[in-house]
Amino acid sequence: MFEFAHPLVFLILPLPLLIALLIPKATTRTSALKVPFYKNVQALQLGTSTPGAGQNIFFRVLAVCVWLLLVTAAAKPVWIGEEVHLPTTGRDLLVAVDISGSMDTKDMVVQNQQIPRIAVVKHIVGDFIERRVGDRLGLVLFGTSAYLQSPLTFDRTTVKQLLVESQIGFAGPNTAIGDAIGLSIKRLRDRPAENRVVILLTDGQNTAGEVSPRQAADLAKQSGVKVYTIGVGANEMIVSDGFFGNFQRKINPSRDLDEDTLTYIAETTGGRYFRAHSPQELNQIYQLLDELEPVEQEQQTLKPISSLYMWPLACALLLSFLLGLAPMFSTFFTSRNEVNQ
Repeated sequence: MFEFAHPLVFLILPLPLLIALLIPKATTRTSALKVPFYKNVQALQLGTSTPGAGQNIFFRVLAVCVWLLLVTAAAKPVWIGEEVHLPTTGRDLLVAVDISGSMDTKDMVVQNQQIPRIAVVKHIVGDFIERRVGDRLGLVLFGTSAYLQSPLTFDRTTVKQLLVESQIGFAGPNTAIGDAIGLSIKRLRDRPAENRVVILLTDGQNTAGEVSPRQAADLAKQSGVKVYTIGVGANEMIVSDGFFGNFQRKINPSRDLDEDTLTYIAETTGGRYFRAHSPQELNQIYQLLDELEPVEQEQQTLKPISSLYMWPLACALLLSFLLGLAPMFSTFFTSRNEVNQ
């Protein structure tokens, strides 16, 4: 459907005519210019002709067309497409991912190779984001501070891309779990109460931030935000010591993981705590989270709008260019005719 976004602009159409009628013409007095070589110029008979009545009408019609096109462009013509129905089911789901320095620990085994935790998280969480059709998804990244990397949106591709592009240390080396939950509550508080879900993934304990995780959990409960927590990291890892690396010993890379606090957060808010020791377990956890029952949301429709103002504007510029060149061509052809005569 075609329409104008600002139809009242057409009220200025008679403006040039009003100016011509109401404002008196300027009277100028100029001194005569003495041209000592006037006879030579007159002999050449160049530029002495004046446009005829037909040319004047042509120029005026061209100027009127330019004015009409400019006013039409200012009125902003648009084409409104057919209604597009947005998904009517789903949740408002914020994914909070820890990108502190410890997430670079290489204790995730994939095809007999140890790779960093963050690489596995990006792959599995990215697939989870793609599968959440109908949900509004947002992304919170946290380290020493928490940042909203993506607000709630149906654009799952962009949310996944922002997760993939995140790097260790962007938010600082420490872990602010409480601030991440607090930021998520702030972004969800204006959404329907039954839809508010946060999935928080971390590999450590709260070592930074202004809000403690337990305080944040109590605030989440009051705000009706359900928090699912995931602790990631292996319980056993073999490292090499010695000058030549010939001495091996076992360590627990997840010794700093605060499972008690993560369990408290989940139980307080009505969520659930999961423990992922390997990529396989992490994948199973997100498949389980994938089974969250969708809830009805208020139906929304979207009408795509395409602006068309550039077409009358381009035509006006082209006609203005021709209007500027018209006197030049008129003088040129008149001069040639006079010379030929």
